[in-house]
Amino acid sequence: MILKAPSTRYLALFMLILLPSMTGYMAWEGRAVDVTVLTIDGAPEGVVYITDPHVKESNIGHVREVISEVNRLNPSLVLIGGDFVTGEEEDFSSQEVWRSLDAPAYAVLGNHDYRVGTDGRTGIERLLATRASAMITADAYDVSALNDGSADTAFADDLTVALEENGVHVLRNDHARVPVGDEEIVIVGVDDGWAGMADPPEVPATDTFTVYLIHEPSCRADWDADLILAGHTHGGQFLFPVIAQLNDLGVVELAGMFETNGTPTYISRGVCSASFAGVDLRFNCRPEIVLINPTEEQLRTIGGSATPLPETGTA
Repeated sequence: MILKAPSTRYLALFMLILLPSMTGYMAWEGRAVDVTVLTIDGAPEGVVYITDPHVKESNIGHVREVISEVNRLNPSLVLIGGDFVTGEEEDFSSQEVWRSLDAPAYAVLGNHDYRVGTDGRTGIERLLATRASAMITADAYDVSALNDGSADTAFADDLTVALEENGVHVLRNDHARVPVGDEEIVIVGVDDGWAGMADPPEVPATDTFTVYLIHEPSCRADWDADLILAGHTHGGQFLFPVIAQLNDLGVVELAGMFETNGTPTYISRGVCSASFAGVDLRFNCRPEIVLINPTEEQLRTIGGSATPLPETGTA
């Protein structure tokens, strides 16, 4: 028996049926936010980490829902990993959304906040330049070769002012010692690497739990930290099985927990996504709110909606 190949007509009909339903699912997933629980020895309780909000007109409702969910968790502290904007803004009025956060917030800037590497071509150029020209070690950290004049520092400065006015403390190569309940935490904010602005500050030796915030995971170093938090990747955004396996094996680093010379590094999938025709799409890679060392009250709040990860000790 000879089997005939399906005709072009039937293939076209199949695609017409499949694509809208697939697109609809990916649009739904782009708004379905997980709460990921991290258990980190020594970290204060109830700290929330989010990243990559990319606030714009088409997703501002979603960002408000994320903030509402963060507030529902009643966090002790909120950390934000950069990319507050798309880079196409004429003003920063949309950043008023952060006023509704009910907890102290500390953040770093990302590449979109400097308007560098914001599309596929320039993003690849920045990634290759980082690998070729940057020195990424704690003892000799130098990304100045990436500071080629393309970063819009005035844009980043104005954004920083807007964020500060709306309650977000931006750390640009600076650190802060912040009370969290009966404990303290040292937050080290490293400015954006792709913009060539990263210049990690000197941090006094301390036994206090120390977390480094940096936007691009490829720009992190072997710092004397208890935890490094990064974003930028959106988790891959479309995490097809082969890519997911490569990520799980550590061949690529898109989402989840990795180690940097014994220091746990968590790369978040972020809360928003690159959009297509104004719609945020994802596949097998839902947005996430990261909850570190949840309290009993927070565990009751999230019920069965959390995605716990294995316990991770600090260096």
